[in-house]
Amino acid sequence: MAFFKSSNPTLQEKSFQGTVLEGISTGQEMTVKGTMNKFGFLMLMVIGGTLFSWDQFNKGSNPMTLMMVGVWGGLALAIVMAFKKQWSPYLSPAYAILEGLFVGSISAYYDYVYPGLPLQAVALTLLVTLIMFLVYRYRIIKVTNKLRTVVVVATMAIGIFYLLQWITYSFGGSAIGYSLTNSTSPISIGFSILVTGLAAFNLLLNFDTVEKGVEMRAAKYMEWYCAFGLLVTIVWLYLEILRLLSKFQRN
Repeated sequence: MAFFKSSNPTLQEKSFQGTVLEGISTGQEMTVKGTMNKFGFLMLMVIGGTLFSWDQFNKGSNPMTLMMVGVWGGLALAIVMAFKKQWSPYLSPAYAILEGLFVGSISAYYDYVYPGLPLQAVALTLLVTLIMFLVYRYRIIKVTNKLRTVVVVATMAIGIFYLLQWITYSFGGSAIGYSLTNSTSPISIGFSILVTGLAAFNLLLNFDTVEKGVEMRAAKYMEWYCAFGLLVTIVWLYLEILRLLSKFQRN
């Protein structure tokens, strides 16, 4: 079904295979309220992990250790959930904690270099999320097939670019396109604004996916899985805003 296309790999049509979309009735289906409750719980787990890693940084620990634990541990759980969505009620809280370790380590470092910057990024992330929800709720921007296609292709391109950066940095010591993502040039700032906007548009697709999943009476465990998908997008949005604000600080 076309309306389940999402640029977020955790919230695509295939994520609902094995639910009522294939004629399997569970007797207990997902709801918007249930999904939001699960998302709120996952956010608490993220905050807990963030506070722990932030405290460790302030005690003098190397932030790279917890950062790597968060990145690779979270990636492993995300891959497992992609194949075993029924396990998301148990794995998504663990993923949220690991994501908190990653976010907290990065945020603590940015706060050390630019005091108060993470708090500004959090506020802007909440504001952008609220605005995009209202934009979706009142259909100011309608989620059409054309919009989905554009967002999907752009997100995949950014994902591949970031992956190449990570590989070249890990094996060569110098990330490809470093000046584009980390300098303070007008082009670099423009790139960050573009990617931040793309992350925000992903929220529209995520909201639409959750709503359509409820309409199609997806299985109850999909509340956890969809909450996990929303968490992925919002953390991405926060990190992009944090990077963008740091560029303005350096100018």
